Amino acid sequence: MHVTIVRPDELGATEVSRWRTLQEADAAFDNPFLSPEFTITVGALRDRVRVAVIHDGPDIVGFFPFERHPLGIGKPVAAGLTDAQGMIHAKDCLIPAQWLLAQCGLSVYEFDHLVAGQPLLGRRHESYPSPVICLRDGFDAYTAYLRAHSGKTYKSTLAKTRKLGRDIGEVRHDYAIADVEPLRTLLAWKTDQYRRTGRTDRFAHQWIVELVERLLATRTESFAGVLDMVYVDGEPMAGHFGIRTRTTLAGWFPAYDPRFAKYSPGLIHHLAMAEKAAETGIQTIDMGRGDKEYKDKLKTGELSVCEGRVARARPAAGVHWMLRVPARKARATVLANPVLLRTADKALKTYGRLRATLPG
Repeated sequence: MHVTIVRPDELGATEVSRWRTLQEADAAFDNPFLSPEFTITVGALRDRVRVAVIHDGPDIVGFFPFERHPLGIGKPVAAGLTDAQGMIHAKDCLIPAQWLLAQCGLSVYEFDHLVAGQPLLGRRHESYPSPVICLRDGFDAYTAYLRAHSGKTYKSTLAKTRKLGRDIGEVRHDYAIADVEPLRTLLAWKTDQYRRTGRTDRFAHQWIVELVERLLATRTESFAGVLDMVYVDGEPMAGHFGIRTRTTLAGWFPAYDPRFAKYSPGLIHHLAMAEKAAETGIQTIDMGRGDKEYKDKLKTGELSVCEGRVARARPAAGVHWMLRVPARKARATVLANPVLLRTADKALKTYGRLRATLPG
């Protein structure tokens, strides 16, 4: 067994085809963040992205996309943005994590959304739920599930949709939009949301804006960017940008115009999106790790993702532990405690309101 380290744009058609074959052979890898197109697109914008192509004799048995940071610190591609991370590999292939890190020149690989069953899973890690919407039996089956398990939310969302139509005008949903202008409207809403809630604005980084725009322009059978918008009386009200495989749509950037907040535009949009997605063959909408009320109301089940690190016995790994692990444990403690979480969320929103009053 041996490894070849390449830049994403150095992958040939044979390697990309093999990557897709391995990905589609295992349901655990059915997430667009694990698709070759995602890594290749990020690699065109980030010099630190690499792919370890893992060979067993003449056969390619795995791909490990990663970012190489100073001191041999490895991170997932587009770390901080992705909701599925890890190695794409043949089921029957044993790939020792320590050996792989050594082949990649890494002291540490840290992760926060590692998918299940990974050889990279260290002994110490935390598991978190990633809520999903199952559409395998179609949209009607999904709405039947909502009636049985979240009936109040489902009925009130339908009622608010009707009220929206009476109060303002026709409600329309456009799915798989190719035009970049609605995307820019969505990103402006998202930036406003980040500021109001005290979060870091991801779209202050131009490479992330360009990444999303490039993904919107990517359309193949096995991978595509998906933009959809709900309009009321011809005016955009709510939307979402995500990416998909043939059968899984990854929730990524949902947002809405806060002027319509009383109508629950996010819920209206998610139901509309689920209906259109089911019509196009999507079987799962992965809403991503994170405790959000709308996810609890809309989910039909959960996947599991892991946070932690795998490390070699190197000085850099010790430095990384001191800098990162205590902070990660403190964050996990806050997330696991409802009182601490509410307090932290309130503090962030207060900071957001204060920041919004400042010039510029």
